[in-house]
Amino acid sequence: MHWTDVMAQRLAGQGDEHIIATGITPSGEFHIGHLREILTGDMITRAAKSAGLNAELVFVVDNADPLRKVYPFLDESYQEFIGQQLGAIPAPDSDGKPDWIRFEQEGWTYGDHFLMPFLAALKQIGVEPRLIPNLQAYRNGKFAEAAKRCCDEIETVKEIIERVSSRELPDGWFPWQPLNSRGSLDGITVTGYEYPFVHWHDRHGESGSSDISKGEGKLPWRLDWPAKWGHNGVTCEPFGKDHGASGGSYDTGKELAVFMGHEPPLPLTYEWISLRGQGAMSSSTGNTIGPIEALELVPPQILRFLIANSKPNKAIEFDTGMGLVNLADEYERLCSRDFETELADETMSRRQRVQAEDAQAALRLSMVSEKDSNEATAVSFRHLALLAQIKDRDEAVWQSLRDSGAIENATTVLKDRLVRMRAWINSSHFPQDMRIEIMNEPNRKALDALEEHQKGLLPTLSACFEAAEWTASGITAAIKAVAQQADAPMKDVYRTCYAVFMGAERGPRLAPILTNCEQEAICQLIRECASPALE
Repeated sequence: MHWTDVMAQRLAGQGDEHIIATGITPSGEFHIGHLREILTGDMITRAAKSAGLNAELVFVVDNADPLRKVYPFLDESYQEFIGQQLGAIPAPDSDGKPDWIRFEQEGWTYGDHFLMPFLAALKQIGVEPRLIPNLQAYRNGKFAEAAKRCCDEIETVKEIIERVSSRELPDGWFPWQPLNSRGSLDGITVTGYEYPFVHWHDRHGESGSSDISKGEGKLPWRLDWPAKWGHNGVTCEPFGKDHGASGGSYDTGKELAVFMGHEPPLPLTYEWISLRGQGAMSSSTGNTIGPIEALELVPPQILRFLIANSKPNKAIEFDTGMGLVNLADEYERLCSRDFETELADETMSRRQRVQAEDAQAALRLSMVSEKDSNEATAVSFRHLALLAQIKDRDEAVWQSLRDSGAIENATTVLKDRLVRMRAWINSSHFPQDMRIEIMNEPNRKALDALEEHQKGLLPTLSACFEAAEWTASGITAAIKAVAQQADAPMKDVYRTCYAVFMGAERGPRLAPILTNCEQEAICQLIRECASPALE
């Protein structure tokens, strides 16, 4: 049983109505690591609906959180906003400076700046949750009841946090972080409390009062989270392994939720997504690939498949090179399988059946829309990457595929994939060992690097290629014929071929590449390389 179906089954045991929540702080550029959270929630929601439950996905935008530091992508002028809430400060402009004009005229905030591109990417990938801006919820009094209870019974709250987390809270800790007159949550000491007012003194020597009922401040994270579960009616929430660690914020949240008068949601802890060779992604350090950037390279189905095909407790290493090729080809292989026929086979072992059911579910969850079908393109990522490099025009790619019998006509899916493939090839993420460049004219440097006996193979190479049948097997036979006729080692023949065709010492398999080139153009290139004028 697929992990999403397991979660749906557990939810069914708790009732028919469910809110599956995800939440992210818009402190910097969102990255595909964030996609694991929201796609995990989306996939649980889909599985719950398939199981007959009334389920809804919500996305809590934690824009009540403060700006914690001046990140590398920000101008130093953001120093004045440290401690202020992300939904209440101006967004950075193209130079990283506060965009006061847009902030004052449109209300465009720091949180909006990073949230909106992420939402656009989510729409492309088939995720459109109900948004819950946390700052607005505070200002609308949604947290007032929970905050009052925590402030009224501070000793109980402290006992739960210290016992469960095994850490001592600092002197002066209070369950409400008030905003000072400058809109900051930092450097403030609570001096008194009479609901709804929390009295404070800040590092600037100013004093004042924060009104809990109006959201003039916020709960600390370990209280904020269980309070959100309550007023949003959350019944299930996936979250990263840091929150799920023993004594972490989920463990304290469970008890605090009951203290606040509601049950904690069903949890699902997931592992991180890291970039191959670069470690965990981080918005603050810039070690990221944004969702929009990823979608320029990868079809949305492939990104969804990355999550659907991995158990949540398994770390994912996102490889934009050969790993992406392998992932896409695995997806295509699954699209080509007839699962209904496979699963109807009563001779299948239990293990085979489980594997087939999981693969079928992963494929279903990879669809951008639940109404989509699993459409195999009949063209591997590898082959499309080859053609996209050799053929400048899209129509030339389609003609080559028609000639080979791979397709009759280019589908919408295949056309979309070619667009993304060309973007991938032109990016820094494309694997170097897959890069192909067929020479349009002799590469003098590569030819000069050949030994004399290797150069001497050129006339024979020309004759054999002139007579060759222009298929992969025919070209392979022509290369072998050169070795036989010239009584030369195959390594010398290939060395000469790579110098002529690719201007290199070695490279990928030649035959599949050359079949997609015009025979006359290739033969003309050999003739020019063999010309005495180059001597």
